[in-house]
Amino acid sequence: MMLGSASLQTVENMAGSRNTHKSLLLRQFLDEIEQLPDAHARVVRTKGASSGYDHADAVVDLTIAGKSVRLLVEARKDAYPRDIRQGLWRYSGATDGGAPSVQRLFLAESISSGAKDLLRHERVAYCDSGGSLFLPISGAYIYIDKPLPKVLEKAIGSVFSGRRAQVLHALLTTHQEWFGVVDMANRAQVAPSTVSDVLAELDRFDWLESRGKGPGKERFLREPGALLDEWERQVSTSRAATLHRYYVPGLDAGALIDRLAEVLNVHQASYAVTAEAAAQHYAPFLSVLSQVRARLFPGADVDAALMELDARNVHEGANLVVIETKSTGELLFRQQAGGVWLASPIQVYLDLSRGEGRAKEMAEHLRRERIGF
Repeated sequence: MMLGSASLQTVENMAGSRNTHKSLLLRQFLDEIEQLPDAHARVVRTKGASSGYDHADAVVDLTIAGKSVRLLVEARKDAYPRDIRQGLWRYSGATDGGAPSVQRLFLAESISSGAKDLLRHERVAYCDSGGSLFLPISGAYIYIDKPLPKVLEKAIGSVFSGRRAQVLHALLTTHQEWFGVVDMANRAQVAPSTVSDVLAELDRFDWLESRGKGPGKERFLREPGALLDEWERQVSTSRAATLHRYYVPGLDAGALIDRLAEVLNVHQASYAVTAEAAAQHYAPFLSVLSQVRARLFPGADVDAALMELDARNVHEGANLVVIETKSTGELLFRQQAGGVWLASPIQVYLDLSRGEGRAKEMAEHLRRERIGF
């Protein structure tokens, strides 16, 4: 594909501006088009305000499979649902009597999964630096979906780990309530600055509502299901926690839960039973329980408790699996039932979602019957 002098001049002008990344994104998009059969693109100058093109970063005339379309380009560093919703209205109704049909195109270094879903729903074209491309043109529908660029995956993933994850846990556990930053910080046992950082990220996903201003400003989690979906996705692609497998002789799963709780309580060890054993309490699903999983914060107290249980390390046939917990924050919102500490339904759901066999079915059952979103 050959770019005309006008195209080269336009791209060079963009490269000479403060928004150099926009030029690079445009060049990458043109390279993507070059790889498509029977496709040609030419960058043209943007029109005046009367044409409705005044908000466009560039205008590209595209011909593909014999169809012509004018692309109004908006380029940005990254794009989340909030950014997309704010930008969708800008070019609605843009027309040019002497031009081919008009289509919007979002270019970004990274576009979140939710933003991509929204753009596809609105039939708006997009392209990101990871190689994803969507062109909903009549007669030439193109959809290439590739993993998120590492820079965005890392940025999103950081929200779902460490102390930030404690904020998400608190949000989902009290999702029906309005809250302030300080109140949420107390619930999540983190600094108010950590809450503010998390809320800023969730705002970009357009999952929050807000009311008031200043110190009295409150938020409400409008999309708990979307947040939990994304958290599950992050868990499924992240490195698994360290597991220790044991066989405790002489006890079936039911008796093992009670004995485990008794011994851990005596040794004052922090723990929470999770996965199938906890889900069976919250929303019964299995007829037979063969294994107990528990989150334990490692320490001398846990070692002493396991020794008292006569728990033996095994590679196969384990009836007790210990998930090594990095901080006591991972045990937040646990609930006590019959003298046994159970992980919260949210944590149980996330742990089940990483499981095998019927664990995923049980996760969906728990979400439907107990979590409710």
